[in-house]
Amino acid sequence: MPGGRRCEAWELLQRLLEATRARIPAVAAELELPPAQCQVLRRLPARRAITMGELARSLACDASNVTGLVDRLESRGLVERRASREDRRVKAIALTTQGCQVRARLVARLSKPPDPIARLSEADRDRLTAILRKVVG
Repeated sequence: MPGGRRCEAWELLQRLLEATRARIPAVAAELELPPAQCQVLRRLPARRAITMGELARSLACDASNVTGLVDRLESRGLVERRASREDRRVKAIALTTQGCQVRARLVARLSKPPDPIARLSEADRDRLTAILRKVVG
């Protein structure tokens, strides 16, 4: 940072993220899934299969960690393994119909803004949105 000054905006964003992180286990409990499995469901596209490698990269973890998560989701009937179209030796993961429904519920619940954001006026939310669009690019 210029001049070694701390960045209050970043510190405040971190506090907001930490405060809202507790929502994920609560939503996961409603869906009767562990939070890690919910993260996998969120990363899977609703209408196409992705390889285990793509899934691992999107979760920023090793593919070996994804295997167990996918195994458990598959045993619940939420995902299925398929041969990849590009390389039949590679396994791709796709949501089942039930998996799409559970994912939709998960996304809907997590898309609701947390209380600190919901309490803002519409004008403040619009300003925050504009600033975050600049930051995200």
